[in-house]
Amino acid sequence: MSRPSGWWRGKSTPAKVETYTRWSFHFFAVIEAFSIGLPVFGNVSTGRSWTLFLLVCGHSVFCAVTASQALDWTRGTREQPRRTLLALAVSTCAVAVVGALVSGTPWHPASDDEYLVASSVLVGVTAFGTGTVALGTRDTRRMTYAVLGAAAGAGALSLPLGFPGPAALITAVLVLLTAGFLTFTAAFSVWLLGAVYELDEARETRARLAVAEERLRFGRDLHDVMGRNLAVIALKSELAVQLARRGRAEAVDQMTEVQRIARESQREVREVVRGYRDADLANELVGAQGVLTAAGIDCDITGAAAELPAQVQSALGWVVREATTNVLRHGDARRCALSLRVTEERVTLTVENDGVPDEAGPGPGPDGDSGQRRGTGLVGLRERLGEVDGVLRAGASGGVFRLAAEVPLPASPARDRDRHRAGPGDGPGHPPGDSPGDGPRNGPGDRDPDSGNGERRRKSSSPSSVPRQAREATP
Repeated sequence: MSRPSGWWRGKSTPAKVETYTRWSFHFFAVIEAFSIGLPVFGNVSTGRSWTLFLLVCGHSVFCAVTASQALDWTRGTREQPRRTLLALAVSTCAVAVVGALVSGTPWHPASDDEYLVASSVLVGVTAFGTGTVALGTRDTRRMTYAVLGAAAGAGALSLPLGFPGPAALITAVLVLLTAGFLTFTAAFSVWLLGAVYELDEARETRARLAVAEERLRFGRDLHDVMGRNLAVIALKSELAVQLARRGRAEAVDQMTEVQRIARESQREVREVVRGYRDADLANELVGAQGVLTAAGIDCDITGAAAELPAQVQSALGWVVREATTNVLRHGDARRCALSLRVTEERVTLTVENDGVPDEAGPGPGPDGDSGQRRGTGLVGLRERLGEVDGVLRAGASGGVFRLAAEVPLPASPARDRDRHRAGPGDGPGHPPGDSPGDGPRNGPGDRDPDSGNGERRRKSSSPSSVPRQAREATP
């Protein structure tokens, strides 16, 4: 990755939540070591201070290891760590008792500081241990029993350790509150992590169902288009075979009809596929902004796609879709800008992002990204834009990758009249819109009395001797 943040951005949302949950429980171990282990220095003698500090640090590390294994169990990647949980429970009791003994309260008249150290070790170690053990069970009743048992045990253990009655009661209440809070935190974290994974799975399932539904719709459309035509082709072919065996001239008529139906089927299939693969520019812009924003990329869109021809919108919609995919897959962008500029003669779509990969070169060549197969990536975009006489330019410069698509707009009658009236190439003796030296030109909708003859002349002058119907039927 070009930046360290790419490690975090490369994770899915459930993976981010799981990483955050794991490191939160690891941070609990750090809190235990610093909040319980460090205050012992200065309150008890140096030798006992280091003993207590090492005991608390060892218990905190054990809690972190147990939390990691318990989270693995909740995700289904390992079996329930029963032995580890039991060992943590036993070590929690042992550290709490040993910590109170080392503090000196049971065996000599203790000062207020020593009582404070003993109570903090007893309460803190018991609470953190109980909260970590709660990660290893999904039964709420067992969690409640663990918290109540820890509070009662801490209160009962305080009396023989030299705590006065009121201090023992306060210790039990503190253990109840802190252990209950940490247990609730553990249970809620596990529930939230499971909910996030379930939502992600539900989203993937919905996406698969949408794809399956679209495949069914596409298959249904193909069946409606091809079912009847193929049945007719099979019937007429069989009839032509029978007629040919009898030497009847009608076999040629039947095969001609088969040829016509086959060409008609080919045209209908192309229309179905074209309609299936059309992309609406406005919807693609909205979808791109939503996807990029969800991925943590600041997306800015300028311009509107209103009143553009359907073919232009479809071609530019595929450019937006492919550009969005490239931003998400091939870079580490923080910002992406999509600009749509419409003039009288052309429409320009520009996509810029600052997530240029380290291995990115100066940009693709004239044929696009040769590493991708034909019909995909930039090559596929050039093919689609070529159908509407558009061009595609892409390349990286100054840490910014820029992709620009330009598509000419078809001339409207009003625009043609204005151009004919005030065109710079117009002059006396020349037809409107023609410059000196230009030959006769006919637009797509212009016709002249000899247009039919010209069409026949073009057909007759073709170097190919293959009939036009056969050439059209050839893919």
